[in-house]
Parts: sequence; structure tokens; C-alpha cells
Amino acid sequence: MDDATTELTERFERYCDTKDRELPSDVLAELQSMLRLYSISAEELDFKWQAYSIKMGAEGERMELKTVRDFRKTIQDTLERESRGKAQQRTEIKKERPTPRGKGGDMYDMIEGLIPNTPRANGSAVKRKNNFDTPNGRANKAHLMSSPAGAPTQTSQTFDFATRANAGDITEQFMSSDMALPDPPSEPPAAPRMKLKANTDMSKFSYRTMTMKLSEASEVLDDRIDEFRQLLQESLSLEDSAFGNPSLPSPNEIVAVGRIASDTGEGKLNTASLVLEGSRRFGSGRRVSLQVSALPSYTFFPGQIVALRGTNASGDLFVASELLPLPLLSPPATKPEDLDAIHARYLDTPDSDPDSARPLTMLCAAGPYTTDSALDFAPLHALLDNAAAACADTLILLGPFLDAEHPSIRTGDFEIPPGVSPDQATLTDLFRYHISAPLREFGEKVPTCNVILVPSLRDAHHHSPAFPQDKFVKRDLGLGAQGKMVQCVTNPMTLSMNEITVGMSSVDVLSMLRQEEVTGGKAKGTNLYERGARNMLQQRSFLPVFPPTGRSRGIAPVEVEGKLVQNGEGADEEQGDEPSPFLPIGTPLDISYLKLGEMLNVRPDILITPSALQGTVKVVESVIIINPGTLAKRRAAGTFARIIVQPAKITDEERDRGVAVAHRLWDRCRVDIVKI
Repeated sequence: MDDATTELTERFERYCDTKDRELPSDVLAELQSMLRLYSISAEELDFKWQAYSIKMGAEGERMELKTVRDFRKTIQDTLERESRGKAQQRTEIKKERPTPRGKGGDMYDMIEGLIPNTPRANGSAVKRKNNFDTPNGRANKAHLMSSPAGAPTQTSQTFDFATRANAGDITEQFMSSDMALPDPPSEPPAAPRMKLKANTDMSKFSYRTMTMKLSEASEVLDDRIDEFRQLLQESLSLEDSAFGNPSLPSPNEIVAVGRIASDTGEGKLNTASLVLEGSRRFGSGRRVSLQVSALPSYTFFPGQIVALRGTNASGDLFVASELLPLPLLSPPATKPEDLDAIHARYLDTPDSDPDSARPLTMLCAAGPYTTDSALDFAPLHALLDNAAAACADTLILLGPFLDAEHPSIRTGDFEIPPGVSPDQATLTDLFRYHISAPLREFGEKVPTCNVILVPSLRDAHHHSPAFPQDKFVKRDLGLGAQGKMVQCVTNPMTLSMNEITVGMSSVDVLSMLRQEEVTGGKAKGTNLYERGARNMLQQRSFLPVFPPTGRSRGIAPVEVEGKLVQNGEGADEEQGDEPSPFLPIGTPLDISYLKLGEMLNVRPDILITPSALQGTVKVVESVIIINPGTLAKRRAAGTFARIIVQPAKITDEERDRGVAVAHRLWDRCRVDIVKI
């Protein structure tokens, strides 16, 4: 068995439903054929399969011959569509000619000859007919880039969330020892069992966007390199003479600290395009080409701060011989007497037995919270029902809530909430109706549960469009009456929940790292999630990629399927399947406030980093890394994370020492990735 076949078997046998989880020979033959036909690696084919599974839901998760052939057809269709799009772009540039007009043309025909028509996605123009009808209460558009019209949007495929299969199944689980799910209490707790404390100064996030100065941004980027240089010097006890400027020629070996970048503005980073960017103070602000072939293992991505030992004999190329590890933040710790006070909160009532305290239950989910076929937020209602049944102590909800990339939100094709005037309706009214109202009902059922709302850059109703992102305003969203039980926090955010330190951000960093990174040596054999999480921890940042993945290379936007449009004669016709003319939202970044996106003081016990990739849980550097997945997929139900935490156990020796005790949360925690 060759290396490619072995890697295919290792990567794809976990998707099989066979008794022994073995990859059938006919399925393996199809996969091998795809590798040869499309000239891709087994790792890239695995990523495409995960994306296909996310798109198709339960139907795409069974690794059998029919599913693999459908998967192959999807890849082929995508490549053909991209090829047609490129060919079309080459023929779009044409010489302008005057539009012929008949002698009997009216005044509106003359005006149409002077005013350009609204462009369509395929490059043609649609002749607009005059429509002076009074708008109704339902916002609708005949074409994604046209003005509102009266024809309802029709889609060729729909998904009924109520008929979903395998609800409640666990797709992935982590626990160091057997830990059963706790039974709901016979009576609700007398008080909240988790106390929240913000470890992030949220007042600094209320800055004005689009006011960034280049000088300030440059200083922030420079300071980050210099800070890591100082951290490395203190960690390894290096002399000042050990460091040098990587862009200057020198036969002596030096330690260079700088930022990874590409020598081209386009395309994926590769070993031939690697450059090291130094700070103005220690590297003259220059970039030098980087050779890393001598490194036994490496992972690089744009914006990564690295420390390399090597030489630059010619002044044109820095040859790296060693990649030095960057120091990590210290693990969180708590004094024994404080842990005893926290342990007392685990008791449902003052009369409860301290030796049999019920573990804490936390649920975590990330948007979107509704499928593309409906704007009913049925997955969110199902999640709240799960939280109420489990008598959850904390519910963490990460955006997007009103997803700007949802077809109905993007086109305005949705029902206006009852009691709201169509002339005064806003997306905030939609949030109040679909999000705030269910949360208020949930608060009445479980008044002791903390609900945490984290915004997303894709939230269409939010006033803060750039990362680092300000929090929601509770009063505007109709959640002010919920008091402290509903907390709107910033993106990113670090919270202390009892003794547990939790870091969270709604930015899909794992997908960015997958697209942008270049790996070599032993690093190729490591898990993608582990590589991404370790990079976040080493870089001490919730968004270590700089610049973030461009909009054109982001997650593909939703396709437009079965739209009714008007042809050149004003009649309705079926447009068919074609890519959306809209790019993904991307990751707008305000570099001047980039430091607000860093991890400070200690590394978290739990790091929540949601992604469009398959939900998973890993332990990296004693940190529990949780990707809950998305609660709703385009045409399928998604997943959420369930976290069970037992109280910390303190030994007599630790009490006698009286010093802070490491939390070791991974040793007393169970995490499930559950299908909604």
C-alpha cells in the first residue's frame, strides 16, 4: 500500500458506517481516482469532503459509493462553473456602441438609452420596466442586484428542520475519565451557580471605525514584533548580542524575530514566497526572503510572529537553521480558599450534600441559527429547549444571529414582525422578534442560567462592523429587563466563570489558517485543529492571521438557485443555478486596536473558536479547544457543544502550601459535540 492510499484510508475510514470502520475498496478506488484526476492531495480532498458534508447535512456524512460519486460530481460541477466564469470574464470587455432605437419609441425609451441598466450576475443587462406599485409589508427582490419587486423568491431545494435525523447524537466527545451526564435537579437552584467576571476591558471597544491612521497602525504592528522579541529574550535568557537584523549581510549566526509575510500580494503563501518582516527598531522595517528547507518541522502563515536562528551571508536571503519556540502565557490558577468558596456555589440548595454536588452544565453554540430555506430560527428554539431540559448554568451564543450572508437577509425577502410598521421596520426589530423574545421566554423557565451573547462581523443589525468588535446594546435589543442574566460581551472576550477562564471569539480563525498556512516536515502529520489552536496560543491572539483572508478567498457565498428574474422582454424566466454576485463579508480589521484582540495575563482553560469546519474538541497545551460547529447549516441541522464541569479537588498538601493551584480543567471536564 503506497503512501497516498495509506493517507486516504487513515483520513476517510472515520466517515464509514461499517462495523469495523473500514474503507470499502470501491470507495477507496473512487477517492484514488479523484486524487489523480484533480491533482489534489489527500488532505485537500478531506477538507472538500468536510465542506460537502456541511453543505448536504446528514445525507453527505455517510461514506458509501453513491455518496462518494455524488461528491465527485459536485467537485466536477464546481470546477466547470469556475471555468465558465473565467471564460465569461474574458469576453465581458466589449466596445460600446449606441443602442438602436425605433422611431416610435417613447420618452422612457430615450431615458433608458442614457441611463445604464442594472447589471446582472452573468454580465448582461436587464431592461427595467416601470413599476409604480405601492410596496407591501414583505420586502422582496426579483434579482439580487436589482430593486425590490413583487415576485416571491423561490428556491429549488428546501429543508424541513422538524424532520431532521439523529437529533441528540454525539459526533465527538472528550473526557479524561468516565463522566455521566448529570440528571436535572428535582428543584431549580436557589441562585445562579456560576459567577461571571469580565477579564476584558469592554469600554475600549466602543471606538469609532474607519478613522484608522497609517502611522498608528504601523506602530501597533511594530510594537507586536518588539514585544515578542523581549518575551523570547527573557524566556531563553539571551544576550542582546544574540539578536540581529535579518536583512543585513553577516556571516555570523543570529536570532531574528519578525513577521511572516508573502512577497506577492495575491495567491496562497508558499515556501518560495516566504519573507521575514522586521520591526523598524531592530530590523529597519525591511523584508528579506526566507529559506526554511533546513527546518525539520514548520508551520507558517501571514502575520505570524516567529523567532528564527540563521544567517544571511549575501544580504538577500536569510537561511533559517532553527525555529525557536515562543513562550506561552502562564496557565490560570486559583488559591485553595477561593476554590472552596466556589465549590459552595455548586450546591443547588443550602441543604444539598457537598460531597455529591451536581456538576456544572454549559451549552455553547455558534450561528447561523437558521437554515437558508427559512427564517424561523427553529434550531435556536431547539437549543433553548435543550438548555431548559438540562437546567443549564450558562448558555454561550456566538453570532451571527441575523446573518448578513443569509439569502433572505441579503435580499430583504422576509416577513416584517407583527405590530411593526413597514415604513419604520429595522433589522433590530427582526432581532427582537426572533432572538430576544425566545431568550426572554427561556429566562422565565431557567432564571438562574447566564446567557452570553457574542457578536459577529456578519451580524447585519450590529453597529460595529470591524474587529475587534463592540458588544450589542441590550436596551436596543429589548433585553434590558433581563438584568445580569443576559450579558452582551465584545468580540473577542475573556470571561472568568467561577474559577474557569474562558476565551471566545466568533471569527472563523481555523478556516483562515487552513487556507493560508504552509506546512513542512513533521508538522504535516499533525491535526489541523491542533495546529490552528497551538498557533493561536503561541501568538497570544484571537486573530493571528494578518492580513485576514481576503473576501475573494473566504467561504463561498450561497449560490442563487431558481430565482425568478425578468428577461429583456419583461417576462419572468428561470435563472437557474449560478454563483452569487456577492462576496463573503470577510474580516474587516481596525489595526489601531489590534491589541484588543490579544490574550492577556493567562492562557484560558477553555478556548471557543467556532468554525464552518466540522465541530470538534481538542486539548492543546492544557487548554480545551472547542469548535461547536454551526447550529444550522445551509440545508441541514448543525451541532452545538455541551460542557460538563466537576468541582476542583484540592489535596491536603496543596492546602498546606497555600499557593494558587492550577485548574487542570481537562482532568475534570466532559465535552460533547451534539447534533441539534
